[in-house]
Formats: sequence, structure tokens, C-alpha cells
Amino acid sequence: MDKKILKHSEEVLSELMKQEGMSRRDALKLMGLGAGATMLGSAPAMAATDAQAAGSDKKAKIVIVGGGAGGVMAAARLRRAAPNAQITIIAPNDIHLYQPGQVFMAAGLYTEDDIKKPNADLMPDGVKWVKDEVKIFDPDNNVVETAKNGKINYDFLVVGTGLQYDYERIEGMSPDLVGQKGISSVYLNDPKSGTAKGGVATWEWFKQLRAAAEKRNPGNPLEVICTQPSTPIKCGGAPQKILYLSDDMLRGNSPLGGKDIHDNAKFTFAKKGGKLFGVKSYNQTLLKLTVDYGNINDAFGHDLVAIDADKKMATFDYHYLEKGEWDEDLEEFEVIPMVKKVEMKYDFIHVVPPMKAVDAVANSPLGWQKGSAKGWLAADRYTLQHIKYKNVFGIGDILGIPLGKTGGSARHHGPVLQDNLIAAMEGKELTAKFDGYTVCPLKTEYGKIMLAEFNYDGPAPSFPLEPSEPRWIWWVFDLYMLKPMYWNLMMRGLM
Repeated sequence: MDKKILKHSEEVLSELMKQEGMSRRDALKLMGLGAGATMLGSAPAMAATDAQAAGSDKKAKIVIVGGGAGGVMAAARLRRAAPNAQITIIAPNDIHLYQPGQVFMAAGLYTEDDIKKPNADLMPDGVKWVKDEVKIFDPDNNVVETAKNGKINYDFLVVGTGLQYDYERIEGMSPDLVGQKGISSVYLNDPKSGTAKGGVATWEWFKQLRAAAEKRNPGNPLEVICTQPSTPIKCGGAPQKILYLSDDMLRGNSPLGGKDIHDNAKFTFAKKGGKLFGVKSYNQTLLKLTVDYGNINDAFGHDLVAIDADKKMATFDYHYLEKGEWDEDLEEFEVIPMVKKVEMKYDFIHVVPPMKAVDAVANSPLGWQKGSAKGWLAADRYTLQHIKYKNVFGIGDILGIPLGKTGGSARHHGPVLQDNLIAAMEGKELTAKFDGYTVCPLKTEYGKIMLAEFNYDGPAPSFPLEPSEPRWIWWVFDLYMLKPMYWNLMMRGLM
């Protein structure tokens, strides 16, 4: 393991015990290790964890669709749990991107090479890798049809396709505009070609924003807009991460340095919803932060629908409620939902695209056929098993469940998927349950993170620290430790 990572890990342990009042046991737990382990290099000590909890000697054909975090992790877990199974993973991407790292790229702390690995390095031994893309799911016949390799049949199917970005849903917007005319979007990536354009472009956006702000003054501030779409998105906190980090960059707290010129820019955070965060305690912290920062305006009810890159004009559907007539039966005024177009001029804009299920899933019997989750994989929110096709399971962003579009959620999907698929192979009851665990390391400034952990029931902190308080220790943990844990443990199915 990199000596710098080990050094930072030791510093984390020391500082945790000294300043946070945590025991060594809790500090080791933070590292994701068992009581007998000492550092991340001790991955073999974790081999006897829940990754080994369920197993089967039965022979079966298991097909996994998707070569991202969920698909690769599922392959690693199932390879160990079902040694006699014939496991095939179908994925077109030669390169695997550590996607959470794109925000650190945007902040000037990672490079593109820091978040890339050949997918071949992550594929478990004994798993057949078909470098192709599934175009048709035919669950009634237990078959998937690929673009180049024809039909592939299965006994059990794991759907881990992820989601797709829908930039074109915003009139006038396209991926080609990212990095041009004051527009950026940290999400943009293409694992097939091994590029993380969004991270690269957004760091350039930070630098251009800084240079432009140096030429302004508080009486004539730059207009900066950060958006969040009305659709489900991966890592729901990422739009705010860019908001807070770009503001803090103007305060001189980024690798760019410089004096505090944050009053030379005015930020607007636009989203359709009426809260910054769905969990009350985390929302209260973030609302207070935006007030304390002084130059951030929360534009709730605003959904970006069009952009004019040449005129630097963004158009939003503004959703609001209007009081109607008095209802004598209910003894209250009628409330009428209203929508109107609102234009906002900008100098710089960070666009988070609408997101949707991949077409092959959405257009198949596997997707929800109606409702707010239409198109997403119709899986049970607890067992991750398809509601109709009992030999089909899901993992990761494609799941049409209330929570779970983060890497941390996928990690918690892993053991549930493993145990329940093995149970299905054995003809047993599915007992493993996903509790909705989601984690968002929300970067509130350079050097501080609010580690927002929650599940279906509300806040779900893993450690005895006030979870709504931003802390430097979570920043260190995220910046220096999560990436090696991702590569060496999560992608190996060891955590």
C-alpha cells in the first residue's frame, strides 16, 4: 500500500483519539477494519466477514450486467459464494472510474489518473467477461441479447447497469457544452474511453471563476448558478458539494490560494424541491451554512428546463402554490399548484443533468411500468429481488427503490444481494434485508465534510459523533482512505 496513505491513516487514528474522544476500537471501526486488523493493508483479515456468510455448491448460470461498482462487486462476492456456478459479467468498459473522486478532481485535489484503473485488474478469477452491451432483456425466456455476441441465457440475473445522463432533456444543453461558455458539470464521464471530463472541466471552471471574480467587486458580483434536477440522481449531495467548494475557493481555501474575494460573486442554488436535504437534522445544518456564507441564495421550486449558452441565460420552471377559492366543506382555501417560466442571467453555471434508467431496462418488462419510479428496475426495496421475476436481482443505481443511489449504498447492497441470490439458488426464504442505508460525504468547505448517513427510518450514524456537524476528520477519511478501500476492499467484495 502507498506509504503516504498509511502515514495519513496513522495520523487519522491519532487525531481521532486525541480530539474526538474516540476509543481505538471506534477508530479502527472507522477504518472499516475488524478488531484484529491494523491498517488497510490487512485486507486478508476481512475475508471471513459477511462476504462468506452465505454459500452454495449448486451449479447455475449467473449473468451480471454492468461493469461498474455494483456489477464488479457482485461478481467478486458471488464467485466466492458459489464456486461451482458459471458466472458471466457483460460490460463494455475497459476502464473503471472511481466516480466519487470526480468531486475531488473538481476541487483540484485529484487528477484524472487518480481515479482510473483497467477493469481487467478488478475482474475476479473464474468470471467470464463479455465485453459487450446488453440491448434487450427478455426475462420471460431467461435471456439477454447483446449488441455483438447475440443471446446469452441465464438461470439467475443480476442487473447492475447503473443509470444514464439525460443532458438533452434540458433544451439547448448537451454534453459537448461542458467546459465551454461558463458551463460545467462534474458528473460527465465515459468509462468506455476512460475519461472523466466532468472532473477535469469543473476544475477549469473553478480556475476561470476565480480569475473572473478577481476582476469584479462586491458592487458588481458575478452571477453563479448551481442546479439540481427533479429526477433521481446518483449522489444527491454532489450538486451542493460543487456549490460550497466553489464558494470556498473564492475565499482562498483551495489549491489556487489567493485572498478572500467571495463577495465578488453571488451564488444561486436552484432545485425543484423545497429542502436542501431530506433528513431534518442535515437540512438544518445546511440551511444555516447558506445563511452564514452570506452570498448563497436557495432558489427552491426551480427546475432547469432550458439554457442559452450564447446569451448565458438559464430558464427554469418555477413551481409554487397559489391560494384559490374558499372551500366551505373543508373550511380552508383551495391550494392550486402553479408553474411559470423564470429566466436567470448567469456568468457561470454548474449543471447537474436529469438522470434516468438505462434504456434497455426501462424498455423491458424489468422496469417499473408506471408511477414515479417508471423505468427503473422493479425490485423489492428490502430483498433487492425483482417483484415479478424471482431469479432476477438488482444492485446499485439502477434500482427503483426509495434510497440507494450512492457507492456506499451499493456496498450495502452487496451482502444482501449475495445472501438472497444464494438463498434463491438453494430454494430457501430470502432473509437478508437492505435497510435503505445511504451515505453522502457532503463537502461543506475545503477541509470539512458532513457525513450524512441515513436509511429508510432516518439518520443512521455509524460512529458516536454528532452526524450533522461538518468535521475535518471526515474530509481526511474521504480524501485519503475511501479510494484505497474502494479499490482494495469493496471491489474485491471484502467489505
